[in-house]
Amino acid sequence: MRRIAFLTVALCLFGVSAAVGQDVRYDFDKEKDFSKYKTYRWVDIKGADQTDALTAKQIQSAIDAELATKGFTKTDAETADLYIGYQTAIGQEKEFTSYNTGWGYGPGWGGGWYGGGGGSTTTYGSTSTVYVGQLDLSIYDAPKKQLVWRGLASKTLDPKAKPEKKQKNIAKAVAKLLKNFPPKPKT
Repeated sequence: MRRIAFLTVALCLFGVSAAVGQDVRYDFDKEKDFSKYKTYRWVDIKGADQTDALTAKQIQSAIDAELATKGFTKTDAETADLYIGYQTAIGQEKEFTSYNTGWGYGPGWGGGWYGGGGGSTTTYGSTSTVYVGQLDLSIYDAPKKQLVWRGLASKTLDPKAKPEKKQKNIAKAVAKLLKNFPPKPKT
């Protein structure tokens, strides 16, 4: 019985953490040797949706910092090993919330409060718009101009978040997005 209770609590906590954190997906060219890449250069992706200048600077700074911890060097030279570009998007989803006002009856309550008849309940519902932000990062082999790695991070956004919270969320999303970059060499 304890085991079932533990598993139930663990699954609930996992569900909560999955809903709160960033959703990250990535893919890469499994035939590339990522150990040969040392430098990168920022490039614009033609036709890509971009964000405002402040957010763009925060995103690039977070990516630069994360790549620096992995031994990559940013350069403006055309001879960079990698070209890196990104695009952003904000989507909208509808969220439905329902709640009720009464206890009603149920097992263990007998005939309701004070032993009287049944209870009454009213259920209310409301909808709200939830904003979901996405960061799509593309990394290209510069000499061959081939896509070698691509990742996508998405997270529910709080439009009322303070700048410090926004920066912290960007840094967390980028760290999680680049956690497995560069891919480990084949063995």
